[in-house]
Amino acid sequence: MSRSVVITSVGVISSLGHEPGRIMEHLRNDRVCFEPSPVDEKVPACPVRDFDVRQFLGRFKNIRYLSRGARFCVAAAMEAVHNSGLDSAMLDQAGLFVGTGPNLDVGGECPEISSGRIDEDALQALWILRFLPNTPSCVIASLTGIHGENLTINTACSASLQAIGEAFRKIRSGYLNMAFAGGGDSRLSAGGILAYRKAGALLTANGDSETAYAPFDCSREGFVPGEGGAFLLLEDLEHALNRGAKIWGEVCGYGNSMDGYNMTAPHPDGRQAEAAVRAALKEAGMTPDQVDAVSAHGTGTRLNDEMEAGLIDRVYGARPKVIALKSWFGHLSAACGALETAVCLFCMQDGWLPPVRNLKSPCHVRVNFVRNPIRDTPRTMMIENFGFGGQNAALLIRRWT
Repeated sequence: MSRSVVITSVGVISSLGHEPGRIMEHLRNDRVCFEPSPVDEKVPACPVRDFDVRQFLGRFKNIRYLSRGARFCVAAAMEAVHNSGLDSAMLDQAGLFVGTGPNLDVGGECPEISSGRIDEDALQALWILRFLPNTPSCVIASLTGIHGENLTINTACSASLQAIGEAFRKIRSGYLNMAFAGGGDSRLSAGGILAYRKAGALLTANGDSETAYAPFDCSREGFVPGEGGAFLLLEDLEHALNRGAKIWGEVCGYGNSMDGYNMTAPHPDGRQAEAAVRAALKEAGMTPDQVDAVSAHGTGTRLNDEMEAGLIDRVYGARPKVIALKSWFGHLSAACGALETAVCLFCMQDGWLPPVRNLKSPCHVRVNFVRNPIRDTPRTMMIENFGFGGQNAALLIRRWT
């Protein structure tokens, strides 16, 4: 059995805002929120300002067990549930697929570590919950009454896109009628900044951080860490029509693969990343020339951008318009795929594509990067994410008409 799967609710927490209209306003007016990191002034960051998870959860005694990344995850899920129109009986049957990242705020969580010992009077009895990957899923389920099939995915930067893809396949194959899928993350802690700086992946800006981050530019030097989260409600088309749900778009195909090459660097030839893209096309029953736009992973690192630009050229040629949303809100790590998918839906509905910010000298001359804002209503978009460990994921969505 193969069923059509549509997206019927979206919840977003981002540095550009939490509502579609607000986010599109920022994109149209070239307004971003980059600023020096509070833990290292040489490293730009893109925080979600004035975020308070209680605005989305209300009074909840276990908030103390949610790391900052987990709080974005839960808040975005609650927004998607609130916007879904599902009653308690439907929520009881819904699935939950969550992409999360590690809590790297080790110094903040355990400030007093001596000879490997962290036990002290101030240490919370259940401190381990702040480090378990499925803590956000547990909290979301307890707050919403979601009890269906579930999965927590920790595949680095492809995690939340894989969460959406796995939910899509469960619904397409008839195991579920609907599922919430997405993720949340933050790597703006001292531990997070340190980890990526040691790995040589971060941009260290000299001057204006808003103009320094340039994915796919020949001058690129690394990524800017961001934070936030997004969740989508995926639903069987017939089920959605029967309940009169608003439809944002359709998920048509999904692919994932593993490089098996390097712990942090993508394989230079991008063949396994390409395999994930072609798998998504095959599942959708589409050819590359049917893809109108590509939302690239576009981290701004030397190795990723070179690999991905070559992949785009091989698979699609110069036909599709290519955007890089990380240039607008930073790299959300495990949550980037979910937020980028949500923003792609907003752009498709609005008929407008944002440029790759600060792109002056493209690293690949044959790729059709969006250099200036354009009025365009793509019918199909491919979202690509490639993470540490060689994790590759691709999701093909179609505008609903």
